[in-house]
Amino acid sequence: MLNVVLFGPPGSGKGTQSEGIIKKYGLAHISTGDILRHEIKEGTELGKTAAEYINRGELVPDALIIEMLENKIDSLANPNGVIFDGFPRTVEQAKALKVMLSGRGQVVDVMINLEVDQEELIARLLKRGETSGRSDDNLETIQKRINVYECQTAPVIGFYKAEGSYRGICGTGTIEEIFERISEALDPCLA
Repeated sequence: MLNVVLFGPPGSGKGTQSEGIIKKYGLAHISTGDILRHEIKEGTELGKTAAEYINRGELVPDALIIEMLENKIDSLANPNGVIFDGFPRTVEQAKALKVMLSGRGQVVDVMINLEVDQEELIARLLKRGETSGRSDDNLETIQKRINVYECQTAPVIGFYKAEGSYRGICGTGTIEEIFERISEALDPCLA
């Protein structure tokens, strides 16, 4: 079983690259963003609460995310592994994920960090906002999200460096070039 955390700031290409990883390695995909958007679209109580945080450019509280993830993991039927896309976003979430996986006899095998400079991130997110209609892809909210990432999420890198599972990947270039770099980091985990 291969458990991968796909990490990077908003706009770094996590969603795009996770598609290739899922296809090549046969992993189940757990995207907290997808789960949250689904809950918001369905108008659940969790979705309404989460939307309030997201619309302010803030992170959804750990307890809500952890509960959703446990439910999702328990619903999977014998996957080859899991790619965690957009989670963990805090050191506390990383610790909770470690405990959750440990209770299932598993670990995070590798944490892939897509490294992209801030100017490129902003340009990508503004372009995505033009084509996707996502309300959180406007300049003010993008800048807040990047600031939240730098303050609250970037410290997760240190956690996975200490765990020995961190792999930094240049997140600029073509989708194929970036995916090749990711594959070079993942292939040894399967040997």
